[in-house]
Amino acid sequence: MDADLIEKRRAVVIEHFETETAQEFDKTLKTFDHPRYEIMANNQVFDGPEEVMAYYIATRTAFPDQRHENVRLHFAEDAVIAEFDLLGTNSGEFYGREPTHKSFRVPIVALFFFKDNKITNERIYFDTASLLAQIGHEDLLNTPIESLNNP
Repeated sequence: MDADLIEKRRAVVIEHFETETAQEFDKTLKTFDHPRYEIMANNQVFDGPEEVMAYYIATRTAFPDQRHENVRLHFAEDAVIAEFDLLGTNSGEFYGREPTHKSFRVPIVALFFFKDNKITNERIYFDTASLLAQIGHEDLLNTPIESLNNP
C-alpha cells in the first residue's frame, strides 16, 4: 500500500476522532464521502448527514465527555482499522432513561472504509452489555432492537 495514501488516511481518521471529541460535528461529517455508521452490537445504521448528525447529538447528549484513548491504527487496502478505548460519563438522557452519572470504558474496534481519502462507512464493534452495566442501564439489554433504532 502506498505510504502517501496511508498517511493521508491516518490524518483523516485522526481528524475524525479529534472533531468528534471536540463536538465539531460539521467538521467530522466532512471526513466522509457519504456519512454512514453501522453499530454492529445492536444492528443500528445511521445513513446520510442528517441521521449521522442525529446520532452525534444523541450520543453526546447522553455522554457529553465521550472521548477516545489508546488509539491504535492498522491499515488495509480499503480500510483503516482503529482499536481504542471509548470513555464517557452518562450525564444526559440515554434512550429515554435518566442519567446515572456513572462512567464507562469499553474497548472498541472501528473499521473506517475509504474511497480515496474520504471515509465511506464507519463500522463499530463493541461490548454493549459491558457499557450498559458500567453506567447502570442493564435494563436496556431486554429492550427490542427496533425501539433503539431512533436515538
